[in-house]
Amino acid sequence: MKAIHIKLWRDLRRLRTQVATIALVVAIGVAGFVGMFSVHESLQDSRDDFYRENRLADVFVNVKRAPMHLRDRLAAIDGVAEVRLDVVFDAQIALPGADTPVTGRFIGLDLARVHAQRQSLNALTLRSGRWPERGRELEAVVSDRFAVARQIKPGDRIDAVLNGRLERLHLVGTAISPEYVFASRGGAPDDKSFGIWWIDGERMLQTFDMQGAFNQAALRLNAGAREVSVIDATDRLLKTYGTLGAVGRDKQLSAKIVTDELAQLKVMGTVLPAIFLAVAMFILHVVVSRQVATQRSQIAALKALGYGDAAIAWHYIQLALVIAGLGVFAGLVLSVWIGQLMLGLYDEVFRFNRLAYVTTPWLVAVAAAIAAGAAALGTWGAIRAVVRLRPAQAMQPLAPPRYRRTLLERLGLGRRVRAGTLMAIRDFERRPWRAAFTVTGIAMAVALQISGAFWLDAIAHIVDVQFRQVQQGDVLVNFHKPVPLSVVQDLRRLPGVLDAEPYRSEPVRMRLHGVTEDAQLLGLDASAQLLRVVDETRGHVALPAQGLVMSSLLARAIGSNVGDRVRVEFRLWNQTQADVQVVDIVHTMMGKQAFMRLDVMNALARDGEGVAEAALQVDPLAMPAFWDAIKRAPVINAVFDKAGSLASFNETTSRNMGVFSGILTLFAIAMAVGIVYNAARITLSERAWELASLRVLGMTRAEVSVLLLAQLGTELILALPLGAVTGWALASLLMRLMSSDAIDFPVVVEPSTYASAALIVLAAGLASAFLVRRQIDRLDLVAVLKVRE
Repeated sequence: MKAIHIKLWRDLRRLRTQVATIALVVAIGVAGFVGMFSVHESLQDSRDDFYRENRLADVFVNVKRAPMHLRDRLAAIDGVAEVRLDVVFDAQIALPGADTPVTGRFIGLDLARVHAQRQSLNALTLRSGRWPERGRELEAVVSDRFAVARQIKPGDRIDAVLNGRLERLHLVGTAISPEYVFASRGGAPDDKSFGIWWIDGERMLQTFDMQGAFNQAALRLNAGAREVSVIDATDRLLKTYGTLGAVGRDKQLSAKIVTDELAQLKVMGTVLPAIFLAVAMFILHVVVSRQVATQRSQIAALKALGYGDAAIAWHYIQLALVIAGLGVFAGLVLSVWIGQLMLGLYDEVFRFNRLAYVTTPWLVAVAAAIAAGAAALGTWGAIRAVVRLRPAQAMQPLAPPRYRRTLLERLGLGRRVRAGTLMAIRDFERRPWRAAFTVTGIAMAVALQISGAFWLDAIAHIVDVQFRQVQQGDVLVNFHKPVPLSVVQDLRRLPGVLDAEPYRSEPVRMRLHGVTEDAQLLGLDASAQLLRVVDETRGHVALPAQGLVMSSLLARAIGSNVGDRVRVEFRLWNQTQADVQVVDIVHTMMGKQAFMRLDVMNALARDGEGVAEAALQVDPLAMPAFWDAIKRAPVINAVFDKAGSLASFNETTSRNMGVFSGILTLFAIAMAVGIVYNAARITLSERAWELASLRVLGMTRAEVSVLLLAQLGTELILALPLGAVTGWALASLLMRLMSSDAIDFPVVVEPSTYASAALIVLAAGLASAFLVRRQIDRLDLVAVLKVRE
């Protein structure tokens, strides 16, 4: 083994603690990159395989009611390869042992095709039990996630209100569908309140009086077909039948949510690892630069023995690469734990045929290359110093630096400051770049902690706005067909109902200056209090007597401003059109919506005074009697229980975001320890002779420690406010990168989040200071003072 190789291993052994802390920072960056992207690849591969094997359609369209004979005309559209027509309705379900009714989406199943294993588009995969059979009993298969959440199994019998009639269902199996990888009515995860049910298609037609008709179509396109042209042709064909508008796979609710989640994983796997690798570059730069400064005589000896500049430069690059290599190895191990943990959380939300964690070779190669590149860049300054150093020059001690009085001393205030404080100020002023990098690194640790914890604050804010300010009622009910406004009086007579308000929600198409956007128009009573329009910053917004109020997401999509007149096209019923003035624009965070008075909306729609939805306020003590009455109400086909949905939402999001926040907290601690410990160790190595001299002159260990650690404490204190500002900026960046055209979540960071981030980083800094303090206590005064003058 060559002498220079022996030196490399000796350097690594002597710097083992610093090597470990730097490798840990690199490991976290690698783990975040490999883990996040491995989860992304695993989810994407599972999704693509599931969509391909179960033949997910390319275009989806809902219609009020259309005749079956349109199948041939749909199939004749240029670019369409296959057509599937379905009958789909939501209905109320009474589960055994459950007080609250839940909503089920019922879909007709072609039993002949299923039993012959010739399913068409959006094919199901049976997870347990068997397929339904035609007979006296109405047999059903339910979505797997709903069965798990509600602890129901094949063999159970369940009551459902189908088209106003009570039916007894015999559950015979569970299944998953590519159309409902994420099953939700409104976009929020709630497996306990919403499930998908498949029953005999013939019974479905009879039960819902849909013989010879369909209300949902799915189309598979030929390779190379223009999706936009097919969507336009489909809309023209189905327009007279009350279509909601055809959409591509990218806008189908389940597929869109999966795609958005994949995009968010990419953002998290790019932004956060980049921070750690940048910090690792800085630490390596400082450590290796210090190595070069303290090993001048050794470098001179190596050059005198015939080692060239390239060989010595490669030696220091190897030092950095070994540290990076250790970090890559540890990061790959850590990435498996992170990836499997996150994939387990996704498995509770998404359902595919297969979902397994896989790390591809290209990810490992890219991670290793990025880490090696960061290590090489971090040592570049030190390498340049090695190349410029001549043997004769290196054999001499470093020339004493030229000092000058600090700004504080030049202002005549030096005598008013304690000696220890003045020494810390001098070190700051004489090494400003190092101090700035240390403060910035600690600030990034604070910012990382904030960026992981603020999600809980944002979710709490969303819950407060949506569930407490917008929806002040307790229950929303949906009728299977429009009912007169007088139904409100009937609802108020139900047990425990304190108040009831009707409202109307209709799909519309908005047009302005040639731009078209599908949206939801909500009609509310002039004095509505149970369901309100709420601006995130302004609070409750009263509806104007005429005109409409538009959500900021919808206004942004069509380029609308207050005062514009937009064309409103109703998609169902009479399909009327009207030009309406935009009176106000509100920030509603979710959904492309518009709001107007219920009487104004009915007048524009010209289809009567009926409503299909109502919001109720119920006495909590009377809830059991209320739910019993709702279960016996045949006209109600769907129910939204705010308390149950909120509990389920909080349970799911708190668990998932708690895991994510916990991982980032551990990462932030590791980053803070790596930065603070290395900064303190380097300062100690530079000032060891000075500190030892002070010890010989009579200063105690505690006094000497204060001199060294005062600078560290000052850097920590300076980093906290900078970290708070950077944390807010990083949270804003993440939110902007992860937002979509249907979501505009706010950046909300509570004071408690700032405080906890600061305390966590301070605790990590104090732990690092304690480790360095032990090094100060163990200083060998005789050995340290044996230096050349």
